[in-house]
Amino acid sequence: MKISDHVQAMLGAAVFFSLASCAPSGPASAGYMAGVGGPIFQQTSGGPHHPPPAIHDDISYWEGDGVSGSPLIRINRSEQKAYFYKGGNLVGVSKISSGKEDSGTPAGRYKITQKNKDHKSSAYGVFKDRATGKTIDDSVDIRTDKVPPGAVFYNAPMPNFMRFNGGIGMHTGYLPGYAASHGCIRMPHHMSEHFFNNVSIGTPVIVE
Repeated sequence: MKISDHVQAMLGAAVFFSLASCAPSGPASAGYMAGVGGPIFQQTSGGPHHPPPAIHDDISYWEGDGVSGSPLIRINRSEQKAYFYKGGNLVGVSKISSGKEDSGTPAGRYKITQKNKDHKSSAYGVFKDRATGKTIDDSVDIRTDKVPPGAVFYNAPMPNFMRFNGGIGMHTGYLPGYAASHGCIRMPHHMSEHFFNNVSIGTPVIVE
C-alpha cells in the first residue's frame, strides 16, 4: 500500500480539525429524523437528515482533491473503515457502519453500478403520526410492517448513494459506533460527499 508523504502529513491536521468540531442535536428538519443544529454542523456529521455520530469521529479525513489516478475503494468491516485510493495512493479514510450480523455486508469484489445523490430506500424508513409528526417507530421495513392507523410512512433518505452490490451501496447515514445497517455502508455526510464526487460507474469496490 502506497501512502504519499503529503497524505501522511495532512492526516494529523485532519484529526485536529475533527477534534475541534462539535455537533449538537436539533429538531427534525426534513420530515424524517432529527438533523443537526445548522449547516456548519451538517457538514461534519449526519447531514440534513441524520443525527451526528454517536461516538466522536477522529478517523475520517479527505486529501484527494487535485490528486490524479484511477479510484478504488476498500471497505474493511472489522475496522469499520472505508479507504479511498487514487492511482494506488491512499487519499481518504471514512468511518463507517456496515451491515449488522443478521444482514451483513458480503465480502467480495464489486464495482459502482449507480450513483444517486438524493436516493431514498424503497423498503426501510419510519412511521410518524400524521397529525403531530411525532415518530412512532424509527426502524420500519414496509415490506413486513403494517402502517398503524393515523400514521404515515417516510422512506429513509440515503444521500450520495453509490450502489455496488444489488441493493447495497454506500451513503450518508447514522453511525452508532458499530455495524448496524441492513447491509449498506453508512458514512458521515461530508465523507459520502467526497466519495460520491470522486467515483464513477465502474469504480472498483473491495469488501473484506
